Amino acid sequence: MRVVYLALSLALLAGCAGGPRIDDRYSAVGQSSRVQYIVLHYTSTDLPRSLRLLTEEEVSSHYLIGDAPPTIYRLVDENRRAWHAGDSQWQGRTWLNGTTIGIELVNQGYYEGPNGRYWQPFAPAQIDALIVLLKDIMQRHQLAPGSILAHSDVAPQRKVDPGPLFPWQRLAAAGLVPWPDAQAVAQQQALFERSLPTVAWFQAQLARQGYQVPAHGELDEPTRNVLAAFQMKYRPARYDGEPDAQTAALLLVLNGP
Repeated sequence: MRVVYLALSLALLAGCAGGPRIDDRYSAVGQSSRVQYIVLHYTSTDLPRSLRLLTEEEVSSHYLIGDAPPTIYRLVDENRRAWHAGDSQWQGRTWLNGTTIGIELVNQGYYEGPNGRYWQPFAPAQIDALIVLLKDIMQRHQLAPGSILAHSDVAPQRKVDPGPLFPWQRLAAAGLVPWPDAQAVAQQQALFERSLPTVAWFQAQLARQGYQVPAHGELDEPTRNVLAAFQMKYRPARYDGEPDAQTAALLLVLNGP
């Protein structure tokens, strides 16, 4: 009896150590990936310091892409949360760390020079590597075009990365982000030159894009910051946060009637 008892005890312990037995023969139709968006950042520093910051500090990202060579480092598994977005919001969803994949690009960002702010361009090979990675992520998580966001999109009051030199049009050419038709924008801009919409209209259109923006009809600093974030993405030649005819046309064409 002692031998039988010992055998049963060992079997019970072995079962506990291995976890519960789970039957995986069935799978629910009603499910989707936890990943809703991909958020792009620059690191504001070089590769060695980027690796230290993203692996030894509390801030983290799922991927880091070097500049020369454009090595792709996986730092956090996609099924785990990385701490990259912070206080963030898009399309009504808040604190996006839990629903996003974060990708950091090694890039110095900007520095203030005697003639104003200087931004570091992105290496073409680095963007090539990013596009390959984005296509893979979007296919696996079944994300639609438009799911790729800037850090400045989801946190426009405090962030400007990946900045005005990030080549969003290259991503659009790869079918990864929607892009407004230039002819349609020109036609709408001509109309808006005659009569510019109200600030409340701009705020409503920015909210349709997904931005967290005030809805009080006043051109305050938070509204300007959101306008600047949108302009930096779709009209990087001028991102002054001013509501103008071209910005109105871009919003209308992107949002549709």
